[in-house]
Amino acid sequence: MTRTWILPVLLVLCGSVIATGLVFSGSPGEAAALLLLFVLIAGVNSPLVFPRSIGALEAQRRSAVDGRPVVYWRSGCTYCLRLRIRLGRNARQLHWVNIWRDPAGAAAARAANDGNETVPTVVVAGRPHTNPDPEWVREQLSPSA
Repeated sequence: MTRTWILPVLLVLCGSVIATGLVFSGSPGEAAALLLLFVLIAGVNSPLVFPRSIGALEAQRRSAVDGRPVVYWRSGCTYCLRLRIRLGRNARQLHWVNIWRDPAGAAAARAANDGNETVPTVVVAGRPHTNPDPEWVREQLSPSA
């Protein structure tokens, strides 16, 4: 199991343990509601809410061809989640690289951020931008993308 799934799995496990305790204490309704809440929080903190990630080298190659930005991200990052949510459907137009799953992506993020794996890092036309405003990122997308 990779680091990407540790937080979501721990959230579901904790929610299950607490819900089990509530069921045994005679509160199955509260148990179901609490478990649902933990599952929702786990889902938001999982890679499932992000577009499919590709490797850094492939993202750079595609970006050179189509001009679309590359986003280096990791699950559990609130700023990455904010960027993803604020971009909405436009998020699919970017090339997403999960730095926890791709060592080359982590290296690219470090190179852009003085050795730190700071995310989200958005690379537009070869220039890195750390934690940019989502509206600015949307403006970088071509209308035909």
